[in-house]
Amino acid sequence: MTDSAHEAERAASDAARSVRPGGDPAAHAVDPDVGPEAAPDWADADGGTVAGRVVLVAGATSAAGLAVTAELVKAGAGVIAVGSNAERLRELRLAVPAAVTFQCDLADFAAVTTLAAVVHAEHGPIDGLIHLVGGWRGGGGLAGQSDADWDMLHRNIVTTLRNTTRAFNDDLLASPAGRLAIVSSVSVDRPAPGGANYATAKAAAETWTRAVGQGFAKAGGTAAAAIFVVRALEGLEAELATRVTGLWEQPAASVNNVRVPLTSA
Repeated sequence: MTDSAHEAERAASDAARSVRPGGDPAAHAVDPDVGPEAAPDWADADGGTVAGRVVLVAGATSAAGLAVTAELVKAGAGVIAVGSNAERLRELRLAVPAAVTFQCDLADFAAVTTLAAVVHAEHGPIDGLIHLVGGWRGGGGLAGQSDADWDMLHRNIVTTLRNTTRAFNDDLLASPAGRLAIVSSVSVDRPAPGGANYATAKAAAETWTRAVGQGFAKAGGTAAAAIFVVRALEGLEAELATRVTGLWEQPAASVNNVRVPLTSA
């Protein structure tokens, strides 16, 4: 087991009983160095909205992640906020106390599978996966597209998406309203030499997400995968949060494998 997997396992050392209906909320160990906090009493899923559903936000400590987490909590969802930085997770808990947080290296599949096992043991299966792990590097024309930048972008944008969707795909398929969402870029349609690494990584993430969505469609269930498209995410965090929450208000077929441009896209 990797160090990251051990870290995720230690984060569950004071594992809570189920917070689904019929279980009592209990102490939840969030990060190994933070200690337990009370888990929220989430209601069972109720059709038509996100209220009562369990949603995991990957990359929750970004500005977009914080906005999405806060909006989901406001709408009545049980939110599991995952990030890699302990200090930023503490800041998120101060801003959104109802969210349950986990520190995990989402680029490490062993750590992600451990995270999934802990989430299942403590909160049951999830109904939504909102993937907001990203980053940007570029410039310098085609010659400036370095291997180091590519490795970072591939790790953050593609590897973390592959890992989290593989770990939680069965949950989303089994949910009465499973939802997956990512944020992509207009650069996929109009790539430039100086952003070739970034556009390629985003295109790969879109392809992976559409493959997941095709699996949802073939299963004939009620799961859907949506792709939000932006030119730049800064300033659109509130709109993204509203759109994410609204995914549960629409039939799966109307949002599955659909690219949804945000205001400035």
